[in-house]
Amino acid sequence: MNRRHIVQYIASTAALLATGTLPYAVSRLLAPNTGPPPVRDYLRPPGALQDDAAFVAACIGCGLCGQVCPPQCILFHQREGGDKVNTPYINPTLSACILCDQCMQVCPTEALTPVDKNDVNMGIAQIDRLACYPWVDRGVCGACVSVCPLGSRAITFNFAGFYQPIIQDGCVGCGQCVEVCPHPSLPIWVVDRAQGKVAKHT
Repeated sequence: MNRRHIVQYIASTAALLATGTLPYAVSRLLAPNTGPPPVRDYLRPPGALQDDAAFVAACIGCGLCGQVCPPQCILFHQREGGDKVNTPYINPTLSACILCDQCMQVCPTEALTPVDKNDVNMGIAQIDRLACYPWVDRGVCGACVSVCPLGSRAITFNFAGFYQPIIQDGCVGCGQCVEVCPHPSLPIWVVDRAQGKVAKHT
């Protein structure tokens, strides 16, 4: 077999392989997302190590935190999680943390460390004032304020009322305000503290 035939054979083989694997590549692109619901971010349970890489390394995926959680808000990363597989997370749009501390008490590693509910740091709630009903004069709400387990130290109303919610420094990011928010676009969300309590628009 001369050089030309070798090159032709290699080229035809490569083309055959590419054609054969194309359906698999397309199916991966078209396959439904089997991971957690599409949220802007997920929350780690209360008492979690603040460095997520350290949390993932410390968590052994035992699932005990999810078993003892009263509202069953603790979910676990599955195949979509990569190195985070079997690690717990909370999607507050489905069910938020109630700060009961049971997950922290049952964790056998340092992944979740018991802390007072006022010292929990899951993030901080952030309000988009261009979408929140009371802030855009689209009605009276106040659901986020009424449901907060920490009361006015975490969230309260703007001066003079009008049911416009204001996040306070005492917010620990449990996500209960997210769960009860009636607005479909969720103008309230739990973010990293560095992002602030009011959404910024450019």
